Amino acid sequence: MLLAASLLLKALAIPLLARVAWFDFTTQKISNSNVLLLLCLGVGSLLLLAVQSGSWWDMGLSALAGLLLFVVFFPFWTLRKVGAGDVKLMAVIPFLVGGTGLVVFSLLLMVFAVAMAVVVKNPFLLPAGAFRVYVQHMDRKGVVPFGVPISAAAIGAIAFQIYGSWVLASSSGVLQQLN
Repeated sequence: MLLAASLLLKALAIPLLARVAWFDFTTQKISNSNVLLLLCLGVGSLLLLAVQSGSWWDMGLSALAGLLLFVVFFPFWTLRKVGAGDVKLMAVIPFLVGGTGLVVFSLLLMVFAVAMAVVVKNPFLLPAGAFRVYVQHMDRKGVVPFGVPISAAAIGAIAFQIYGSWVLASSSGVLQQLN
C-alpha cells in the first residue's frame, strides 16, 4: 500500500513537471513554488518507500545527489550560463526520481539536452514558422530553456519507475489478487 501511495505521489509530479517545462519554454522562468511542490512530492514519496523498506539509503543518496548537483550547477549560474530556476530544479530532481532512478534520469537528460541544442541551433528542422522565429530569438539572445530537458528526463525516469513497478506487481500476482 505504501508503494502505491509513493507511486501516486510520483505520478502527481508528472503534470507539474510538464507545467514547469512549458513555463520555462515560454517565459524562461521556473517558479520557486513549483520547485518547492516538486520537492515535497519527492520527499513524501521517498519517505513512504523508506518506511516500507526500513532503509533510509535511497533518501540519503537522493539528498547527497541533490546537494552535489546544486554545488556543481551553482557556478554555472554565477557565470550566467544557466538560470537559478534550472539550478534549483536540478537539485530537486534526485528526490523525485530517487537514488535508483538517477542513472535513467542522467541518460535521458543527455538525450533531451542534445535534442534541445539541435533544435535551438537548427530551427529550420521545426515545422511552424512562428515557432522557428521564436527559437531563432532564443538562439540570438543565448537563452536556452534548460528546464525543458530536465523536466522531460524526469518525466521519463518517473514513467520508467512506474512501469517497472507495474510489471513487477503483475508478474508477482499482486494485481491478480486485487481483482
